[in-house]
Amino acid sequence: MKINEKNLCAFASSATPVDREGWLDMRGEIGKNYQRRWFTLKGNLLFYFDKKGDKEPVGVIILEGCTIELTEEESYSFKIVFHCESGRTYFLCTNSQASMEAWMKALACASYDYMKLMVAELQRQLDEAQAEEAAEAAALVTVTAPEEEPKVPPRGQRYNPFNKVPEGETKAVPGSRHHKESVKAELPRKKVPFRDIHKSYGRKILSDRSEWRARLRLREQAAGRPLIEL
Repeated sequence: MKINEKNLCAFASSATPVDREGWLDMRGEIGKNYQRRWFTLKGNLLFYFDKKGDKEPVGVIILEGCTIELTEEESYSFKIVFHCESGRTYFLCTNSQASMEAWMKALACASYDYMKLMVAELQRQLDEAQAEEAAEAAALVTVTAPEEEPKVPPRGQRYNPFNKVPEGETKAVPGSRHHKESVKAELPRKKVPFRDIHKSYGRKILSDRSEWRARLRLREQAAGRPLIEL
C-alpha cells in the first residue's frame, strides 16, 4: 500500500480531533530497549513522535488486520500484533494499570473492521426494537368478533298419522291435530244471546248521547241562542 508521507504529516499535525494521546514506552521485535515516544491516535492511525508538539511524526502504525494483546515481559505492557506473512509486532508499555486498559481499549476499537461490526450490531438492535414496536402495535389492535348468525327457531313437531296413540293413553303429540282439538276442547265456552249484547252496547250509546246533549244545552244557555236546531 502506497502512503503519501506529506499528507500523513499534515494529517498528524492538523486540528483533527484526537481519540487518545500520551507518553508510551515502545520497542520493536529485535531491540530489547524501550524508547519513550509521544503517541497520538486519530481514527485508525497511531502516530508517534520524539517529543510532544513535533510537527512531523517518527512513524505511523495503521491499525488494520492486527490484534491488541497483553504481554508478560514488563508490568503494564501490551503489544500490537499483525497477522500476515511479513507482519510486525510492536511492544508498548505504560506507567499504570488504568492507562494500559484505556490504551488497549482505544486501539482495539480504532480499526475499520471493528466499526463494521459495531454498525452491524446497531442495525440488529434497531431491527429488534422496530419488531417489538410492531408487535406491541399489533397487540393493541382490537379484533372484532364475528357477529353470531341468528338462530333459527326449532320447527314444530309434525304429526305422523301412522303414529297412533295406544289405547288407554290420552297424551297427544304437541302440534298435531289431535293436540289442537284437545286444547280447544279444554277451553271454557259461554254462549251470550244477541239481545244481551244489544242491551249492553245500547246502554253505553244512550249514556254518551245524553251526556252530549247536556253539554250542548249548557253552551246554548251561555251563548243566548241555539247553535243547532233539533
